[in-house]
Amino acid sequence: MANISMTETVLQCHPLSEEGFVDAIAVHVDRAEAGRLQIKYTLHGLIDEIHFPKAAQPERTDGLWKDTCFELFCGRGDHCSYVEFNFAPSGQWAAYAFTGYREGMTDLACAPPQINCTAGEGMFEMTVTMGLPESLRTVDVMAGISAVIADKHGRTAYWALAHPPEKADFHHKDCFALQLEARSAA
Repeated sequence: MANISMTETVLQCHPLSEEGFVDAIAVHVDRAEAGRLQIKYTLHGLIDEIHFPKAAQPERTDGLWKDTCFELFCGRGDHCSYVEFNFAPSGQWAAYAFTGYREGMTDLACAPPQINCTAGEGMFEMTVTMGLPESLRTVDVMAGISAVIADKHGRTAYWALAHPPEKADFHHKDCFALQLEARSAA
């Protein structure tokens, strides 16, 4: 039987963010053996008011954070290096490796994630299935789960597990607030 870790949590809106179009964002994370993750982001709110990027070729694309985008940051608690993943409702994605806080950014070599989206009355769900980089597959990691939500009127809301003081900054270590324990075949 596989050893799987499941975590459910909710994101918090940054106090300086625009409000009124997103009510809540819940996140469900499954971490299985071999570094596989499945993340389900569930957004509740005025779905018709949110600007979702149009469906596009599911390929690596920079600048996804400038529009509605869901994110995952991971790193070892005892290291300065970390990785960032961006997942857009369009199907596009990005992955970066950093040597330190916003330093040494390079494209992260990885397999493309699978991104599936569904929407209903007052709800939008995005499910992402992906693999962690080799260096993080068999160790406990600290994760930052976040979202940038843009509406059709130019407002932006920043959501994360935790926020640093002052401005929203998903790269800040305060945002790495969820421990995902390493898993292996049992």
